[in-house]
Order: sequence, then C-alpha cells, then structure tokens
Amino acid sequence: MPAPTRTHALTLLDEWVENEGLKTHMFAVEAAVRHYARLRNGDEDIWGLAGLLHDLDWERNPERHPLEAVDALRERGYPPEVIQAILAHRSEYTGVEPESELDRVLVACDELSGLVVACCLVRPNGIDDLTPRSVRKKLKDKAFAAGVSREEVARGIELIGLDQTEHIQNVIDGLRARGQELGIRGEDIRR
Repeated sequence: MPAPTRTHALTLLDEWVENEGLKTHMFAVEAAVRHYARLRNGDEDIWGLAGLLHDLDWERNPERHPLEAVDALRERGYPPEVIQAILAHRSEYTGVEPESELDRVLVACDELSGLVVACCLVRPNGIDDLTPRSVRKKLKDKAFAAGVSREEVARGIELIGLDQTEHIQNVIDGLRARGQELGIRGEDIRR
C-alpha cells in the first residue's frame, strides 16, 4: 500500500469534518507545523499530515478524541510518526506523552494557531501586519477566544524550548504563508 499523501488526507478530512471553522483550524495547524518542519529539518509531508489530521474525529466523537481517528489512520496505513503525534497532542486523555520533535511541535502549534486565527479575524489587516505583541495581549485576555487553553499554549512553548515571542512569530509566519487559503489576510476579512 502506498504511503498516504496530502491529497488522501484532504479526502478523509472532507468525509469526516463538516464544520468549516474546524477545517480552518486544522489547515492552520498544518501550516504552522509545516513551517516548523522547515525550521527544524523535519519531514514536511509527515509533519503536515499530523497537523492536518490531528482533530479528524473531534466533530464525530469528541469524548473519544483522538482514538477513533487514530484507528482509522492506522487502517489506512498512515505513518507511525503521524499516529504518535496525534495521540500525544491529547496526552491527558491518551496517556501518550510527547516524545519526538514532531509531537512537541504539534502540541505547541495546536492551541496557539487557534488564537492567532482569532486575532486575525478581529483585525482590519488580518495576518498581514500581525505581531507577537498583539497576540500576547490577546493571550492575556481570557475572554478573547475563550476556548483556547492558555495552559496548553504555555505547555507547548515549554515543550519546544523557545521563548513565547519567538514561537508566536513562527506560528504567525507559518499561517501568513497560507493566509489566502485560511481567509485571514486583510483583504479577505474586509470583504
């Protein structure tokens, strides 16, 4: 069986996920994780698959997330690194701790990507001129994007060993490169 590709993953995503906001989140995490793969000499395709599919079963079965998705990905021949990273991003539920660089990066990018997208959506210029300072300000405001776990953002930063500003900038850079696809550029928001 040939290794699954992004095209295969997109088909799977369309089969499993209806909510457009969740899809945007998954694409945003993929963009951030792929950016880190380039920065840290990771396999961009493998890392991208983990980022893209990490919340595959969230909509179908949030109580068992990510176990249902992991079973489906195993059956379809996804690489063990992708499976491990997806399990590790929910270690409090799965008991699988982040061990590899990919595992740590996925945890670090998951919640923060959601916050960065939310920041973009309330700014007239979206991601075009977003800075870490603006994101840090919103991170302190617990009412803003209240569903984003500030504890998980802090844990992710600790796991990858960067300071907060550098990590936020890396996530911004990853999302900015895919800004049009994510609908978070200034011209997209002003429509």
